[in-house]
Amino acid sequence: MKTEIKSKACGMKNHTKYSIGYFMPPAESTRWVMKDHIDKAPIWCSVDLRDGNQALIVPMSLDEKLDFFRLLCDIGFKEIEVGFPAASETEYEFLRKLIEDDLIPDDVTIQVLTQSREHIIKKTFEAVEGAKNVIIHLYNSTSVAQRQQVFRKSKEEIKDIAVFGAKMIDEYAAQMKETNFTFEYSPESFTGTEMEFALDICNAVIDIWKPRPERKVIINLPATVSMSMPHVYASQIEYMSNNLKYRENVIVSLHPHNDRGTAVADCELGILAGGDRVEGTLFGNGERTGNADLVTVAMNLYSHGVDPKLDFTNMPYIVKMYEKFTDMKVPPRQPYGGELVFAAFSGSHQDAIAKGMHYREEFEPDKWNVPYIPIDPHDISRVYEADVIRINSQSGKGGVAYILETNFGYHLPAAMREEIGYLMKHVSDINHKELAPEKILDIFTKEYVNRKDKYELKDATFKRLPQSESLGDNGIEADIVTVIDGKTYDLSGKGNGRLDAIMNALRKGPDKIDCEFVTYEEHALESESNSRAAAYVAMKDKKGNTYWGVGIHNDIIYASVNALMSAINRAFLKR
Repeated sequence: MKTEIKSKACGMKNHTKYSIGYFMPPAESTRWVMKDHIDKAPIWCSVDLRDGNQALIVPMSLDEKLDFFRLLCDIGFKEIEVGFPAASETEYEFLRKLIEDDLIPDDVTIQVLTQSREHIIKKTFEAVEGAKNVIIHLYNSTSVAQRQQVFRKSKEEIKDIAVFGAKMIDEYAAQMKETNFTFEYSPESFTGTEMEFALDICNAVIDIWKPRPERKVIINLPATVSMSMPHVYASQIEYMSNNLKYRENVIVSLHPHNDRGTAVADCELGILAGGDRVEGTLFGNGERTGNADLVTVAMNLYSHGVDPKLDFTNMPYIVKMYEKFTDMKVPPRQPYGGELVFAAFSGSHQDAIAKGMHYREEFEPDKWNVPYIPIDPHDISRVYEADVIRINSQSGKGGVAYILETNFGYHLPAAMREEIGYLMKHVSDINHKELAPEKILDIFTKEYVNRKDKYELKDATFKRLPQSESLGDNGIEADIVTVIDGKTYDLSGKGNGRLDAIMNALRKGPDKIDCEFVTYEEHALESESNSRAAAYVAMKDKKGNTYWGVGIHNDIIYASVNALMSAINRAFLKR
C-alpha cells in the first residue's frame, strides 16, 4: 500500500520550534493532590449559545437558539450565557426575545459577554433591560503573546483596560436597580499569563466591585488555549484561589478549552484545586477542538455517587436535539452520549458483563459494579439489550447467550454456548456485518429450533409398561408416526423415558441412527402460566461429534420431542 508519509526518519523534526508558554505559580500550590474525588457538583454555566454557536459552520437560527435555551433549562442549567449582544444584532434580538416574551425561568440567570469598551458596555446594559437575573461577563486578554503581538501594550496598560471596564459596569448596574446583577471577570488567555500578573489584575477588578455575600463576584480563569498538562492548570487555579481578595465572596470559575484533549481533566483537577464553577458546552462543542464537555464532567460525578444537579436521564433525546440544533454529530465513542459507549464486541468482555449482570441480579440489585460498564445504562435511558452487548466477528459465547436470554428468553445450556458463539462469529465474519438481536434469533431458529428437514414426527403416544413387561429401565413404550425423506412410517420402541423410547423406535426405521442421547434441559420461555416451553437436547455420534437441537411448544413433552427431532435432523445433515 502506498503511503503519503514522506519522512523515513522517526519522529517529527520541526518540534524544536515549540516552547513552553505557560507559567507555574510562584508558590507551591499542590494541596489538591491530596484529594481523591469531588464530593459535590460545581455551579454549571452553559456557553452553548455563545462559544458553541460561534463555532458552528452555520450558526443557529433564532428559533433554534430559543429551542436550545429551553433544552438547557430542562436539563437544569441555572446559568446560561446567551451571547455577546453588543457585537451581533442576531444575539441582541435573541436576548430581547427572551426578555420581552418572558421566556427566562425565575431561577435561571442569563449571562452576557462584553469587552472593556464604553459603547459596548452601554449597549450590553440596554440589551439586558427588564431581565431579572443577569451576569455581566467582562474580559480582556492578558497573556504574554496577546500583550506583545496583538495589543502591544504593557502590563499596566492591560490592567487599566480591565479596571476601566469594571468601573463602567459598576456605574451602569447602579442605574438598573430592578435587575439582580452578578459581575464576572475573565483574564482571557489566563494560562499564558504570568501568575503574579493574573492575580494582580483580578484583584484590581475585585477591589472595584467589592464583593459581598449578597453580590458575589465571579473570577473566571479560562484555559482559552490549553497549553499545559492538567496538573499545571490545577496548580494555577489553587494559587489564584488561595490569593484572591475577598475569597469568601468570590466564585472561582473554570473555562477550559480542549486543544490538548484534556478539558475534562482540567475541569476535574481545577475543581479539586478550588474551582467553584465550570463553564462549558454539551458534548464539548466550541472553536478549534472545543470547550469542556459538561455532559462528561457531570456524568463523571454521577458515576462516583455524586448528584450532578443536571438531568441527563434522557440522554438519547438530548443527543438528538443537540444534533438537530447544531448540525454536529455526537461521535459514537463520545463518553456517555455516544451510540457505542456501552457496546462490548469482545468475547471476553461480553462474558464478564453477562456474568456481572447475573451476579448483580442475584446478590446486589441495588448496587452497580458490573465489569466494563461504569454506569447503569438504564439511568440515561439506554437499554442493555440494544446497547451493551453487540455481536460481530470478535464476539464470544457469553455475548450471544446473553442476547438470546435477555431479548428472547432462551437460557442456553452452558455446553451449547460455545458452538452457537462460533456460529454467530462465522456469519458475522463472512458478511462483514454486526448481527442485530433479531438476526441472531433468526440464525438460531433456522439452525436449531423445531427442525423437520429429514425426520418429521407426526404423532406420538406413550404408555408406561407394567413392571413385569419392562426390561431393565425400559419402562416407556412409544408408538410414533414419522415421515422420513417424504415417506410415512409407523414405528414403535421402548426406553427408559419418552425420548429414549422415540430414539429406539426411530432405529427401526430405514436409516441407521448411530447417535446416543447425551443430555436434556428445559425451561419456560415466558413467565406467563400459558407460556411456551423450550427444551434442549444433545446427541453424540460414535466419532464423538455432538449435535444440539432445540424444541419449542406449549406442551413441555412436545417441546422435548421437537428438540430431539431437531438434534437428529442436524446430525444427519452434518454427515
